[in-house]
Amino acid sequence: ARSRTVGELLAPTSPFDKKCGRENWTVAFAPDGSYLAWSQGHRIVKLVPWAQCLNNFLLHGTKNGANTISTRLPRQSSESGQKNKPCEHIIDCGDIVWSLAFGSSVPEKQSRCVNIEWHRFKFGQDQLLLATGLNNGRIKIWDVYTGKLLLNLMDHTEVVRDLTFAPDGSLILVSASRDKTLRVWDLKDDGNMMKVLRGHPNWVYGCAFSPDSSILCSVGASKAVFLWDMDKYSMLRKLEGHHNDVVACEFSPDGALLATASYDTRVYVWDPHIGVILREFGHLFPPPTPIFAGGANDRWVRSVCFSHDGLHVASLADDKMVRFWRIDEEYPVQVAPLNNGLCCTFSTDGSVLAAGQDGSVYFWATPSQVSSLQHLCRMAIRRVMPTSQVKNLPIPCKVVEFLCYQI
Repeated sequence: ARSRTVGELLAPTSPFDKKCGRENWTVAFAPDGSYLAWSQGHRIVKLVPWAQCLNNFLLHGTKNGANTISTRLPRQSSESGQKNKPCEHIIDCGDIVWSLAFGSSVPEKQSRCVNIEWHRFKFGQDQLLLATGLNNGRIKIWDVYTGKLLLNLMDHTEVVRDLTFAPDGSLILVSASRDKTLRVWDLKDDGNMMKVLRGHPNWVYGCAFSPDSSILCSVGASKAVFLWDMDKYSMLRKLEGHHNDVVACEFSPDGALLATASYDTRVYVWDPHIGVILREFGHLFPPPTPIFAGGANDRWVRSVCFSHDGLHVASLADDKMVRFWRIDEEYPVQVAPLNNGLCCTFSTDGSVLAAGQDGSVYFWATPSQVSSLQHLCRMAIRRVMPTSQVKNLPIPCKVVEFLCYQI
């Protein structure tokens, strides 16, 4: 089936587009669904209110110029705590933007930060930040509500390829860089760098937190997929199975599964707790043998993301296709065309997939399916129980296999 197009946001063209690419390496939704952000190329990041964006799609059809979708709205003040309507911002980051991530201070557990009273920034419970990773190795932190620059983090020596915030509201930020390291920053401590995670033999392409913030996955060149214990800042295990560079990763909403995308034309779905591959989604048929896995560059998988229902995975490949997969089926359930796509992510409510290409963003409706009661129960259990604990439960083998996503 072909996915239904919801809309598109087209970046404005400029005189030097032909001399320098407008690659859109990253697109993201705010955790509360209030904003959409994407890199337009030429160091510009666009922040738009997502609800207003959807309304414009409904009113004016699918096509919207990125400079014409907004009527100016009142600014939202994070200092006063007043919740006005969100407004659009255009941010000039000063260098090519490779990565961005939203961070929310909504507290879900006690913060790791101490001595808050001595810090420059006293983040409230309604704080929403945007982190941008740049070509020169810097990370700039912006206030989403005002568009103002708050922090400039400068320890990386190469491109900051990916960023991810801990989902627990602690404002802990992890950055992945071509300098072969991951760095852990505490934004509640004025952006203090807490730890450097070393172990990747080459470029680090991506990183992602588990839903409970206890595990970090990082992927990169040399087939690397690493899992880190974020309480001890130590490596848990290395996952082996890909045959080429691994470029993207994301955990399922219950933390029981991990999806990774690679230039070997495959997406793997792992059980990260025991390091086993549960599913393989191939983008080239027949799949290439390991010795030629890097040769099919027209099928390289660029991005992968998990839907919020825990049942679907979206992937984006160089064969000009976006695919939606069910985790229990071998073939895509929906597809959509996209040339030169580089990144994709689901909206906060899971109803829309956004994909970035040449400075613009395209949107499709995601597969709609009512989750079974069994699957909902499985997700509820797996949010709090790793695979080892599930296997020790005094329940029938078939139920254990279902809870471990093996059937």
